[in-house]
Amino acid sequence: MGGVSGPPGAGRLLARMLRLFRPDAAHLVAAFSFLILGVVCDTLVPLYQGEVIDGLRGQELQTSFSYAIGQLALVSLGSSLFSGLRGGLFMSALSRLNKRLKRLLFHTLLQQEVHFFEENNPGGLSSRLHSDVDRMGRSVALSANTVVRSAVRGALMLAVMWSVSWELTALCCLEMPVMAAMQNKHIALAKDLKDQVQDCHAQTRALALQAFGGVRTVRGSGAEPEERRRYGEALRRLGAVKRRSGVYSAAFLLVRRLVTLGIKVLMLVQARALVSSGRLGVGGLVSFLLYQKPMSTNLREIMYCYGETLSTVGVISKVFGYLDRTPGGRTGRLAPERLEGRIEFRGVSFTYPSAAGGPPALKAVNMVLRPGAMTALVGPSGSGKSSCVALLKRLYEAQEGQILLDGEPLHLYEHKYFHQKVALVSQNPQLFSGSLRYNMAYGLQRCSARRVEEAARRVQAHDFISKMENGYDTDVGECGAALSEGQKQSVAVIRALVREPRVIILDEATSQLDVDTQHAVLQEVLAGGRTVLVVAHQLQTAEKADHIVFLEKGVVVEEGTHRQLMARRGRYHRLKEELFSQPRKLS
Repeated sequence: MGGVSGPPGAGRLLARMLRLFRPDAAHLVAAFSFLILGVVCDTLVPLYQGEVIDGLRGQELQTSFSYAIGQLALVSLGSSLFSGLRGGLFMSALSRLNKRLKRLLFHTLLQQEVHFFEENNPGGLSSRLHSDVDRMGRSVALSANTVVRSAVRGALMLAVMWSVSWELTALCCLEMPVMAAMQNKHIALAKDLKDQVQDCHAQTRALALQAFGGVRTVRGSGAEPEERRRYGEALRRLGAVKRRSGVYSAAFLLVRRLVTLGIKVLMLVQARALVSSGRLGVGGLVSFLLYQKPMSTNLREIMYCYGETLSTVGVISKVFGYLDRTPGGRTGRLAPERLEGRIEFRGVSFTYPSAAGGPPALKAVNMVLRPGAMTALVGPSGSGKSSCVALLKRLYEAQEGQILLDGEPLHLYEHKYFHQKVALVSQNPQLFSGSLRYNMAYGLQRCSARRVEEAARRVQAHDFISKMENGYDTDVGECGAALSEGQKQSVAVIRALVREPRVIILDEATSQLDVDTQHAVLQEVLAGGRTVLVVAHQLQTAEKADHIVFLEKGVVVEEGTHRQLMARRGRYHRLKEELFSQPRKLS
């Protein structure tokens, strides 16, 4: 399941977007009702303003003036009141939609396979989750609000204007098709530029996130100038696109105003003739002119919303594409109460999706990991050790062969159950912002403080945690920045142990711990007859294993105990002579 599915028709996308508002139907009905009431009041304001002017010139000055002023005050108050209620209800519905949509999209993205996140950088996905969801909800909701308001107000104004002077109304209507044609041309030019601006924003966010997230590597490599250069180029591209968009908008605005000015001159000439002939009063002319500008504004708002909605179709399509995407891989419902923990690789061949067509990472691998025993994976860099671990944790699916847990394929096990029973502790564990306790119990719904503390005591981590200012509630900082590498490894080991797993994978997970703590960790992970797989980078780690599997170029070359493999004087022996005797690591 590689990319995101292509967008269907714009109409279908917008209809699907509107269906997302169903839970807020009551809010929207009330909002549109207040909108229409507000528009009716707003439309009557210029009419009563004209009557006020005519009332000043009449014989019954006080009566007509007071009546007109009262009507004007009433409709003005109604316009303000109904508009405020309409705005509040619309914003409430929009806020609720955004929250639902973000929660749904976040849940969907988390279900995707690891290869999906290799194809789509986290910065871009984060932008889709936040900026794009906000934009699509705001664009559709506010466009619907504006279109209904402008259409109702425009129809009412047109009726009132026709009753005042059909000649001036005809001239006013001449502006509409001209403006519509210009707006359509502008929409076609602006749509592509808006998409480019959105993509440029996502790229700048991704570059900043990458630089800040990998600041240790950037600092250690002295690559700050390179990161500044890349970010500066991204900003320059964004600026160039924005400048082109600004030029198009300025040109459209100039031409639109020239057309509006020409129509207005024709209307004033006609109005002079009507007033001179007595067919139109001064108050009526004032009312008509007060309607004429909002009438043009209504048309512009409708055309703008049309263009804005069309430009958002691409964003809506991408978000719905992610929502509709089916995650790769399979998962079952198997969750036995008792699990022995026997792992068997049967003819497993695997090629990374990103390296399709290239050499396989594993070729027909066969091996058995037995409960109560520690198996070490040994081999030079690129031999396939990490690939075995990735497949065992179900981060990827093998193209050929099977991996069995207690005789059953891994994909038959229920997702949460499997990852609780098969735990991984890596050399550079990933911690999350929050307390030590939160990171140790990460992913477990019910994990008592006592259970966490007991696991910490068993691996000799309780003492250093107790000495911290807030103990188990100490904040680890961004990605564990407040902890040393050894402390991070201790947290990761405790995180694995509180799950009470039957299979533990150690990827040089104790390299930063002192000797006593390393010994305590190994004793604890082997307790209870667990199956232990160690990715061995150093000689002393492999020597402690009950069984050693030597991998090279994705193939199991030889296996046995340390003593057996040394006596055989094969690849393991030669690699030991080349590397293990040196204070260097395999990978």
